[in-house]
Amino acid sequence: MKNKLVEILNKNIPSLDKQTIDDLIEVPLNSSMGDYAFPCFKLAKELKKSPVVIAKEIAEKIGTVDFIEKTECVNAYINFFVNKEQFVKQTIVPMIQQGEKYGIDKSKSKGNIIIDFSSPNIAKPFHIGHLRSTVIGNSLYRIFEALGYNCISINHLGDWGTQFGKLIVAYKNYSSKEAVEQKGIQELLRIYVMFHEEAEKDSTLEQQARDYFTKMEQGDEEALELWKWFKQISLKEFEYVYNLLDVEFDSFNGEAFYNDKMAPVIKELEDKNLIKVSDGAKIVELENMPPCLITKRDGSTLYATRDITAAKYRKQTYDFKKCIYVTALQQNLHFKQWFEVIKKMGYEWYKDLVHVPFGMVSIEAEDKSKPAQAIATRKGNVILLQDLLNQAIQKTKEIIEEKNPNLEDKDTVAMQVGIGAIIFDDMYNTIIKDIEFSWSKALNFDGETGPYVQYTHARACSVLRKSNIEEYDISLIDFDLITDEASITLVKQIGNFKSAINDAANKYEPSIIARYAVNVAQAFNKFYHDNAILVDDQKLKYARLSLVYCTTNILKNTLYLLGIGAPIKM
Repeated sequence: MKNKLVEILNKNIPSLDKQTIDDLIEVPLNSSMGDYAFPCFKLAKELKKSPVVIAKEIAEKIGTVDFIEKTECVNAYINFFVNKEQFVKQTIVPMIQQGEKYGIDKSKSKGNIIIDFSSPNIAKPFHIGHLRSTVIGNSLYRIFEALGYNCISINHLGDWGTQFGKLIVAYKNYSSKEAVEQKGIQELLRIYVMFHEEAEKDSTLEQQARDYFTKMEQGDEEALELWKWFKQISLKEFEYVYNLLDVEFDSFNGEAFYNDKMAPVIKELEDKNLIKVSDGAKIVELENMPPCLITKRDGSTLYATRDITAAKYRKQTYDFKKCIYVTALQQNLHFKQWFEVIKKMGYEWYKDLVHVPFGMVSIEAEDKSKPAQAIATRKGNVILLQDLLNQAIQKTKEIIEEKNPNLEDKDTVAMQVGIGAIIFDDMYNTIIKDIEFSWSKALNFDGETGPYVQYTHARACSVLRKSNIEEYDISLIDFDLITDEASITLVKQIGNFKSAINDAANKYEPSIIARYAVNVAQAFNKFYHDNAILVDDQKLKYARLSLVYCTTNILKNTLYLLGIGAPIKM
């Protein structure tokens, strides 16, 4: 129906293209102001008239339209009141026809999109600071997949660099094979923290670490064996967390994968006269930003060298439409620099490289009067993601035992709800916003939360179970029976599903989906409160159940796009 309105407005406002009109159309918060509203401010300068006058002239031109009950001009807005029965029918029919597939295009026909996310550092604990990249990236993967792209998820592991030299020195000085095998990544964290404490007293330790990393780059057998061992220990823990989060990757090619691929890229930069030597280091000079460092004075490579190499490899391997990098806002300059290097190399696909930045996570101080603490692995100030997820599951189990002890499959539901609460809490606000992690807030299930949306889905499923209706025949639905205010509000919300997906993809913003999920849940609960559903009147019951059925699928798919499970009982 919105598309029809766009067509009509485009015929009467030829100076605006359809996409611009679509973007300008608003949905008034108050239904007394219409179902759709079109503001005319944008046309004032072009037509040299008051937007109030323009609104009246356009409304007169449009005249009578079959699906519009009435048109009102209020100041600079044209308010459109749609035929409610037609509106409900046109919204619900495709939802019933397509069922759970509504709004989800799995054709993979639009080409490849790479999403580079999570990317924890090997031999360091998987902590809450890694949660953001992981859940945002996973959600973007599902959002773009729902739009018909073939998504490729890459975990660009931090498995190379001077930190491994530090860890080798720490292992040799402060640990043993038995301790690492017994305690795993906790022992690696302990000695990593200890290295930095000792390095403040003994400056030679830093040089020893650099020397060991140089040995790694030169193929030293002992150093590489230790590196591989640390990596195996880390991947085992990472796999456990990814399974809890229901996150999968198509590739775990990290920084080390590109070690033998960087030399040709450096030569290409030199052949294209882009390399300058500065104090022994190789750099690419850039306009309006610091130069991009390609190799250090000692010839060792850097993040930028590996990222440029990785981007070239990915373009050759996957021929991507977009390559999306989900990392912290603090890395903005890094990405701007090497994106610009790709451009200077003459590759037009530099335009397809996208950095999706997110805000940082700090930890709420135990003493509320003190500021939050930054996450710092080298100081040991971390909350392990595994601990957080397990505590969320445990708290959910306790709530289930208290409120619904006879619930079927309690362990699965506790996992879906507990982890769903953590994910939803992280993504409800715009991703660029910094987050202060608080145990009490993350594990609070009240208000606009994941468990609230999940409970609404379970409530809708319960109504459907009690009805004993498995399939809905469109020809049997009297759409005029679901045109009351609560029903129309719900229809409007579920009808926005595809728009919400497109908006989230265009803005790389999963919070749009999270907020949309809450809006649908709130509209359904109002509908559920105002309208008895399992009534004696069979026609009325059938019509209302058809709306419940559509809502159930929308809520399930919305939660899926966020990487959250949708329990059918809670």
